[in-house]
Amino acid sequence: MNSLFISELWRNPQFFLVAFFFVVFSVSCHEFMHAWVALKQGDPTAADRGHLTLNPLRQMGLWSLILFAFVGIAWGAVPVNPANFRHRHSRALVALAGPSANLMLGIIFALVFALVPLPEVTRNNLVYGAALNFALLLLNLLPVPGLDGWSVLADFFPKIERCDSEWIKGAFFVLIALVFFFMEYLWIAAGLMVSCVVGLITLIAG
Repeated sequence: MNSLFISELWRNPQFFLVAFFFVVFSVSCHEFMHAWVALKQGDPTAADRGHLTLNPLRQMGLWSLILFAFVGIAWGAVPVNPANFRHRHSRALVALAGPSANLMLGIIFALVFALVPLPEVTRNNLVYGAALNFALLLLNLLPVPGLDGWSVLADFFPKIERCDSEWIKGAFFVLIALVFFFMEYLWIAAGLMVSCVVGLITLIAG
């Protein structure tokens, strides 16, 4: 999203509303799965704080929704307490739950696109929804502090979190800069994933 995302409300209101819906719904599903899997792994923290819901005000918060509407930047977060986890790799399972939700949403949207006869505008929206979720999947799996990929990496290599904090901060800013620089390529990869999934579904369906 560009820094003037709110301007799309006047230039292309349909795109603005479609993008807003898909982003908010997808992020809320992502965070819901973190909370649900955390509960299954023994940590009720997120559930006790009301995160077993798709309510975007709970999953994203008002500021995230406002900033997304204006500048196209959104986030979500659920609280977890690793001390409550039952298993050695519960942290990794909880971290992977969010991207897994985006993977499933991407496949579902691609499935509907490929198999259900719908108006062209609806089909275009489904392609956008599928690509968005695959982009969120790829983005969140990056091993960058603050993203799910980092939690997975730290779960298997805990020493990485004991590195010098200044080094971590520096690596964080460098990686975030690279993410924004290569965001276009992330969308290209997501589009290729949509094409592959739709092609596979079409092939299987005959």
